[in-house]
Amino acid sequence: MNQDSDSSDQPTGQDPLLLLKTLQLLWTKKEMKKQLKEEIRRGFAGLEDPLAGLLDMLENSSDWKGKGHSLGYCITTELQLWIEEHPAVQQSGIKLKKLQARVLRILAQCPANLLDPLISIYQLHTADRNYLLEHVSHLYHKGDYKEAAILSIKLKLQPDQDVEKMCTPLLLQDKTNLVEDYVGEYPELQSKLLQILDTWCEPGFNIRDITRQYQGLSRYKPDKFNRKMLSKLVFRLLDRFNVDPALCPNVINQRHLRTLNYLFYKRFVEKTMTQENWTDHVQSTVGENRWLQGHLMQLLISYCDLNTAARWAQRCNVPKEMLPYGVADELQKLQIQERVEDAAKADNYEESKKKDYYQLPIPRANIHFLQTWEETLQCWEKVLQPGQVVGIDMEWRPSFGMVGKPRVSLLQIALKDEVFLLDLPRLLEQAEAESEKEKLPHFIQMLYSDAAITKLGYGISGDLSSLAATWSALKGTDKQAQGVVDLLTVDKQLQKSSIDWKKGGRKVDVLSLEQSYKDRGFRQPEKGLSLLVQHVLGKPLDKTEQLSNWEKRPLREEQILYAASDAYCLLEIYEKLCKDPASFGLSSDLTKSLVGKPSIKPRAKKQLNKQEVPSPSGQQCKGSKKETSCPPAPISPKEFSVVCDNMLQGLGRYLRCLGVDVRMLENEDDHRKAAEIARQEGRVILTSGLPYQTLQSQVAEGRCFSVNCSEKAKEQALQVLKHFNVQVSLADIFSRCQDVAVKHAGPGD
Repeated sequence: MNQDSDSSDQPTGQDPLLLLKTLQLLWTKKEMKKQLKEEIRRGFAGLEDPLAGLLDMLENSSDWKGKGHSLGYCITTELQLWIEEHPAVQQSGIKLKKLQARVLRILAQCPANLLDPLISIYQLHTADRNYLLEHVSHLYHKGDYKEAAILSIKLKLQPDQDVEKMCTPLLLQDKTNLVEDYVGEYPELQSKLLQILDTWCEPGFNIRDITRQYQGLSRYKPDKFNRKMLSKLVFRLLDRFNVDPALCPNVINQRHLRTLNYLFYKRFVEKTMTQENWTDHVQSTVGENRWLQGHLMQLLISYCDLNTAARWAQRCNVPKEMLPYGVADELQKLQIQERVEDAAKADNYEESKKKDYYQLPIPRANIHFLQTWEETLQCWEKVLQPGQVVGIDMEWRPSFGMVGKPRVSLLQIALKDEVFLLDLPRLLEQAEAESEKEKLPHFIQMLYSDAAITKLGYGISGDLSSLAATWSALKGTDKQAQGVVDLLTVDKQLQKSSIDWKKGGRKVDVLSLEQSYKDRGFRQPEKGLSLLVQHVLGKPLDKTEQLSNWEKRPLREEQILYAASDAYCLLEIYEKLCKDPASFGLSSDLTKSLVGKPSIKPRAKKQLNKQEVPSPSGQQCKGSKKETSCPPAPISPKEFSVVCDNMLQGLGRYLRCLGVDVRMLENEDDHRKAAEIARQEGRVILTSGLPYQTLQSQVAEGRCFSVNCSEKAKEQALQVLKHFNVQVSLADIFSRCQDVAVKHAGPGD
């Protein structure tokens, strides 16, 4: 007994460094994991002061300083668990303060996975706050900005720090993720940071005044620190933290100015917006903002004339002292009444539209604008009939890159003889007032889930995603949908069936189509649904109302006719394709092959913890206990349409050379434009990094894919093709590049 007793007392005061050597030996033998953990626990039981012993071991080894799993990490986490079982070993008072001083020196060097265990073991949240702040300040002044920020986050020191001072060097090093984490739990810091960033975007502010203070900063990325990057960051933070945009007037003004430039381009260069539509958007964009009114005057002089600028000056009540040279004189001569020749010109324009564009074949009296629940009942009685075929479309106000998801303003449902336009904002308002929020969503879900009713759409998954964002009760409608025909899928099959389009058995030369658009004075050829209508029915849709302000009431007559046409044309396309699918290069069992679920959408990748590994395809299948890879059905490059974010232009060019239908954002475009294009044209978004989190929530599940930005374009392309099971043949290679070369010989892409 005495011998046993002596042997059990022997380890008391054991040297931690001898224990470390024993553990290092076991660590090299990976198969002895269990024995290693047992030895760690025995060792701690034998140390006089386990907490001081851990610090001795960490100070005398360096393997824990690297990333990933290390012996130091293994020892630390085992001690954390062991302390929970032996709370008596915890220290307090002066002894604990000395240990805390030692561990702080280690924290400055250790990887992220060691921070939480060490902070917990040495109770750093109980340490003197001024002492912790002083230590972080020391790190900061040494130039260890990242380490200072991470430690501040872990110890929750942000409220006692200067947010501008802490975040500026991180922004210069392009560590925006860390900046977002730094202010993440503190609304007042979020507001302060946004105000600081907004002042840096003020016209005339010299960003070099900021960068000059950090000369010699390691890993400084000046190309990433500019007004454009700051503007994007501000919008991302406004969206993420749900902060009032009025807090950032400079950034908002710049975004509105870009919207103004875009509207002038659409109206006067592309000529694809009506005067009324354009006027609505210009008025809502400029409002009473004097700075924007000044820029509006300059744009009007540049694109129009002094008379037009004077009319807008009168409409906006622009002060005379703000008016450019010549506009004030023109304002005095201005006649209020419209000239007779303008009205005649408008009449001629309407006649040319009838000749050039698809026309609704039903009387105007058969278009019903529904604003109350009682009015919608007549719609549901006719729509919810077995065997019914309905065309469905939706409209929402264009966001022009502003914060927030689009909310559906109008739901169009077309039957053979009539079209119903449902005023969703008004119906939603009425439902909330009467505490009957479930009524309308219930009927919409009944419509989409009834397999006996054929629902026609174009890009259905994007529409349903916007509908769910408008009315939370409609989330999951896409998963319940049955009996739907997505004509976007048909469009892709038509493209696959022949490079030349066929119309009623007659081949149509795509180049001659583009030439006809030029002859009519349009810069851009038709695309999307309008192009499908052109190929199947002979005339394109008039899309001049597409970018209307669909929230404004009352709707103009042109908007009502446009909305009705968008839904009704789906019925006519479907009828013609079903009557003679072979003449369009489609299989004879068209109806059977198309009716079913919404267009194929690869499942979105789950959010993975660092320890989890995705399957090779990035997807997981249900139905078996063992998770296996489940790729989507193979498709050709011609069937695959994508929009590449502006940091992936190399990938876009590479995919285009493989035959994929690619659109690429310009460098100055906001990431959110990708979501607008994806929804309108049924494309998959390819993006990378933080924008993925924002974009994936704005489109349907599986329609946004995150690419590894550190890889070369070829590896990125292989990753995309594998994920979506795109099968490339020799005939596909460079086919799309030739098409693009032809396009570039005419109008811009």
